[in-house]
Amino acid sequence: MEFTAAQIAGFLHGTVEGNPEVKVSNLSKIDDGVAGTLTFLANPKYTPFIYTTEASVIVVNEDFIAVQPVQGTLIRVADAYSSFATLLEMFDKSRSSNTGISSHCVVDASARLGENISIGDFTVIGKNAVIGKNVCIHPQVFIGNNVTIGDHSILYPGVKVYQDSIIGNRCTLHSGVVIGSDGFGFAPVANNNYQKIPQLGNVILEDNVEIGSNTTIDRATLGSTIIRKGVKLDNLIQVGHNAEIGENTVVAAQAGISGSTKIGKNCMIGGKVGIVGHITIADNVKIGAGSGIEASITQEGAIMLGAPAIEINKARRNFIHWRNLDEIVRKVYAIEKKLNKTHE
Repeated sequence: MEFTAAQIAGFLHGTVEGNPEVKVSNLSKIDDGVAGTLTFLANPKYTPFIYTTEASVIVVNEDFIAVQPVQGTLIRVADAYSSFATLLEMFDKSRSSNTGISSHCVVDASARLGENISIGDFTVIGKNAVIGKNVCIHPQVFIGNNVTIGDHSILYPGVKVYQDSIIGNRCTLHSGVVIGSDGFGFAPVANNNYQKIPQLGNVILEDNVEIGSNTTIDRATLGSTIIRKGVKLDNLIQVGHNAEIGENTVVAAQAGISGSTKIGKNCMIGGKVGIVGHITIADNVKIGAGSGIEASITQEGAIMLGAPAIEINKARRNFIHWRNLDEIVRKVYAIEKKLNKTHE
């Protein structure tokens, strides 16, 4: 699908500087843009490329000042980065998508299917499942009994959704995601053995949640593991049973969130963070990559770093001391040696 610069500017509430009728049909990076594509400049690091790119249309911030001639047509907007993200979504939706139910899938007769859905090859949908309208289910997806999936959600190939799980509207589950597998519940018994504790709860994903590839979210022992609206989870994350993640919190890859932990809203959790179970984390908390959280964080807006994690400024000072530890030890030994000589 083609768009003119004028159409794009109207969509972004921007202004055109150059040819408003130039057309684009694809997107490109600014450093390798070609004719017929749309790109953007938000990071000043890439400013030199705006003078060499062959992209036909370039989205820039309103305050951008060209110091050399620019070949492409400019669209000036308040925020080039967020505007380009909006354009990515627009181009993505403009792609043609298949609808209809494959003859190679299995849908239980009791399942209820909404309008305008797509179900790919070798997908299985269990008893009493409810699928909303405009849902896209890719091949080889498993949807268990009594699962509910809201409108406009997308399940990519290989997603597994266990029984009784509830997925909201406009959710995206990438390949390999597992929703509702058993929580890690085992009670120690005699002879160093363990008795499995049945996991009878479910998982609830509220609206506008996105889950990255190969991330797993365990079903609750009783009640629900809850992922609140707007949460974004990266690839390769483990969320334990009965955990709760607050609205619009984002978690980077390889983080592990243990069972019954409650994380507040608008938090940012870096990659490879480990969080113990049965604690709470306040709203707007930021946790640096590789940190270990072993106790509740009660201060709203706290920034934590380290393993075990401490307040970030203290962590940075401690790191400086640690980096100089060898020199500090030598100085201590030298002082000790002088003191010993003084007392001889």
